[in-house]
Amino acid sequence: MRSGDRLFLVLIGLSLVLLGVDVASSGGVAAFSGAHLPGLAQTIGGWIGRIGLWLSPLLLLPLLSGIGGRFVGLPEPVWSVQRRAVGVIDTITLSIGGGARWFALGLVLATALIVIQRYVFGYASTKLAESVIYMHAGLFLFASASTLLQGGHVRVDVFFARMSARGRAWVDLLGTYLALIPMSALILWSSTGYLNSTWRILESSRESDGLAFVFLLKTAIPVFAILMILQGASMAARAAMTLANQPSPALPDTIEGEV
Repeated sequence: MRSGDRLFLVLIGLSLVLLGVDVASSGGVAAFSGAHLPGLAQTIGGWIGRIGLWLSPLLLLPLLSGIGGRFVGLPEPVWSVQRRAVGVIDTITLSIGGGARWFALGLVLATALIVIQRYVFGYASTKLAESVIYMHAGLFLFASASTLLQGGHVRVDVFFARMSARGRAWVDLLGTYLALIPMSALILWSSTGYLNSTWRILESSRESDGLAFVFLLKTAIPVFAILMILQGASMAARAAMTLANQPSPALPDTIEGEV
């Protein structure tokens, strides 16, 4: 069983437990969430934002070590720290991406059920129809960083495949800091406004019989940006090691040989 499968099963199990407790307590979980979840989310979000700002200068380490290590020797601790960070980031990325792939199966099953309900029984479920939107968003937003790790995103550089390993490393390093991280940071910054408001009211569907988790759906956008920034830093660290003639961590077993 992959780590992503375990993450998916844990989330499913936790959801079922909360649902069971809510039913047994006659809506106690929903009442508690409505009363305390907005304030708790604001506190946690504030701390995550502060920690992110404090740690953001570390994102420059691959860039500085890649350029500096290309011309002068850097102490081994600089590279060992980056190797450990790459391993942690890649593990997180693959776990979340592996769990997100189950949304693809959910999309197929939900879409088939919607078609059968509508054209065979003449019935339409708003919750089921909205669940397709949730799963579609979750699949692409949460699996995007894993796709980056596997080299699955489309490259517009037609010369990349013909470059040497060092040339590709320069493209990855500079592309990360000139395009990937700035764009992801812009998405993260622009999402904070509506993220605060959607959690404040625990935003739900505009339809009376729709899903009540719009606030979670919108939260997936900044999570996507954070995952892309982290995976971009991991990619830049690998490129920096290549430029400095340092051994870089092997790609995870699930994708080694495919990139």
